[in-house]
Amino acid sequence: MNTWHVVDATGQTLGRMANEIATMLMGKHRVDYTPYMLVGEGVIVINADKVRVTGNKADTREYTYYTGFPGGLRHILMRDYLEKAPDEMIRLAVRRMLPKNQLARKMISRLKVYRGAVHPHVAQKPAARPAKKA
Repeated sequence: MNTWHVVDATGQTLGRMANEIATMLMGKHRVDYTPYMLVGEGVIVINADKVRVTGNKADTREYTYYTGFPGGLRHILMRDYLEKAPDEMIRLAVRRMLPKNQLARKMISRLKVYRGAVHPHVAQKPAARPAKKA
C-alpha cells in the first residue's frame, strides 16, 4: 500500500467518482486483488466543494440520521449537505460502496478528502489520476 492517488473532484459526478474511488480503495483494479486482504491503495480527493450531482437529486434526495435522543430523527436534503459538508458527502458515498465488514473500516481510513486544492500529503508522493468525464 505504498501507492497514493490524487482525484480532482472539479466538475465530476458524485456517484461515478465515488465508484472509482471505492474500486481503488478495495484494490479491484490490481492483478493481486484478494477480497479478504487489504490490497487497495490510498486516495486523496481535492476540490470536494466543486463536485456535482445530476438531475434533481439535490432537491429530492434526503439523508436521515438519529441524534440518540428521544425524538431525535433528523432529515437533511442533499443540497444542504453539499453546501455544509461536501467532504463528508463524498466520504459517505464512498463508504456505502465498500463492503460492510471490518476490512472496509480500514479501507475508508485511507481516504482523505479536502475541500480546497491543497492537501498535506506531499510526503506520500501521490500520483494524479486522469479525470474521467461522463
